[in-house]
Amino acid sequence: MGGFVDDAEVLREFLTEGGEILADVDARLVDLERAPGDAELLNTVFRGFHTIKGGAGFLEAHALVDLCHRTENLFDLLRSEKLRLSSGLLDVVLDATAEVRRMFDDMQTGRAPGTASEALLEALAHAARGEGPQRAPVRTIIAEESRREARAEPRREPDWQAFYDSIVPPHAHKGKAVAPTPSTAPEAWAASKPANPSSGDKSKPRPSAARGEVHIAPREATLKIDTARFDHILDLSAEIGLIRTRLLKLTASSAQNNAPSAKDLSSVSAELDTLVSDLQNAVMKARMQPVARVFQKYGRLVRDLGRQLGKDIALELAGEDTEVDKTILEELNDPLVHLLRNAVDHGVESPDEREAAGKPRRATVRLSAAQAGDQIRVEIADDGKGMHAEKIRRRALDKGLITATQAAELEERDCLNLIFLPGFSTKDQVSDLSGRGVGMDVVKTNIRKLNGRMDIHSTPGKGSRFIISLPLTLAILPVLVLAENGQSYALPLSAVREVLDLSRERVQQVSGRPALVVRGEALPLVDLASALGGQPQAAPRYGAVVEWGQTRLVLGVAAVNGRDDVMVKPLGGVRPRGVAGATLTGDGKLVLVLNLNELIGGGAE
Repeated sequence: MGGFVDDAEVLREFLTEGGEILADVDARLVDLERAPGDAELLNTVFRGFHTIKGGAGFLEAHALVDLCHRTENLFDLLRSEKLRLSSGLLDVVLDATAEVRRMFDDMQTGRAPGTASEALLEALAHAARGEGPQRAPVRTIIAEESRREARAEPRREPDWQAFYDSIVPPHAHKGKAVAPTPSTAPEAWAASKPANPSSGDKSKPRPSAARGEVHIAPREATLKIDTARFDHILDLSAEIGLIRTRLLKLTASSAQNNAPSAKDLSSVSAELDTLVSDLQNAVMKARMQPVARVFQKYGRLVRDLGRQLGKDIALELAGEDTEVDKTILEELNDPLVHLLRNAVDHGVESPDEREAAGKPRRATVRLSAAQAGDQIRVEIADDGKGMHAEKIRRRALDKGLITATQAAELEERDCLNLIFLPGFSTKDQVSDLSGRGVGMDVVKTNIRKLNGRMDIHSTPGKGSRFIISLPLTLAILPVLVLAENGQSYALPLSAVREVLDLSRERVQQVSGRPALVVRGEALPLVDLASALGGQPQAAPRYGAVVEWGQTRLVLGVAAVNGRDDVMVKPLGGVRPRGVAGATLTGDGKLVLVLNLNELIGGGAE
């Protein structure tokens, strides 16, 4: 393994490119099952294994070369029509891709990949001889995903010093600027003991690196940027440099008592403002990635899960070119996995049940994405049996998750949202796939962390739709700046419909609570201070009409200070109720960014 050990950069690039190729191969294999004679699909898969084999050969990863070579030969026979693709043969090939992924994981931690299991190699050999595939008992991605469960964070008292430190830069509260501490970079090389061999095939222990282990930075740390976008960033940086030079000259002129005119300063400031905004937008676009990066691997998940449950399911994808911030895209994976598993396991009926109900035997699960303003909407829909609100209410009551009083007050939408409660499950028996009541709780928790919301629409007998709404980016957020009790707050602009002058509006009492009639609709009036758990010092002067999920209300505040684009800074371990993060104004004042999920509820809340 000399080449594997000697060049960490080449290995890192191989794993990044190889992982993308393997994900594409998985997606094409699922397509092949529906079109087994498609020559282009066969060629694409063949080229994928051939490319991975070439890179593995350069790195002297002999076990990976051998596995790819055997699979490549199998597809060569399929291309020449000496073999015919069947579901059983496809199972063996998918097991081979799972083994390739396992080898990638070994290489990621610096170990040379061990030899594939004898069962898999024999299954590939049987398939190549046309003797009928014998599926290898290797682990699939279903087993991997089923073990990922949410872990609740322990409650703790707010650490107000940590809160302050997380918002205010060190130099803002010390006598002099403090140089930032450089973060610890992952070591490219580290002499260590060889890793313990895997317990799979004990007769053939996996070799370890000859001179140590290579520690590779996580692949998520890399970002692919279109060349044109990067060139645009460079051009803007150069123009900002020119503006800086002009400002320096004006400053020097002012120091020599030759003060520049207000017109000159205004012109330079306007140009600088435009360029900085353009640069900010260009950097944000550089972070945008198409959702196809995560969507393409779900075909394999749905296919494997459907076969395990004896269901015939087709996954349809739409809007794969929709772009979203890389951070959100990575955090979106777990919720989508749980929702797709939920659709296959709970939502879709068996082929016989569908036929008896007058439906096609093959079920359809549709995963789509689309941009709506400054948000992205991801929808998971199925044509299964749908959800019965009354059954969900009774189930939650029987499991002790709600009281009888609470159950009696729930509307249909609220009943559907009960599936997000920790411990809720419609299954009596725990399996590898469901029954523990954690899957949908994971979905709610992750979506809330992303400042998003979820809406559920379901029709019994026809199917269900889960709609996730998320901001396009977590870094720059358009907000409406409000003030209450001397503190400034930022309200996400996407949720604001209009702002009212409450001195001109007539506040009414509905069921003993203040409300306003806005365009013919009675909306509750909620004071911001009260919503945050405090006491209002005076009656609110302005009201922001807020729509979040299926909730609409008027948020009363003392003052409205206009619109702004802010960079949201997370609060670390400190997170007061109703606050998602914070930012600083130009004059150094603290602005708290509101979390509407916690503040007014709705959707997944």
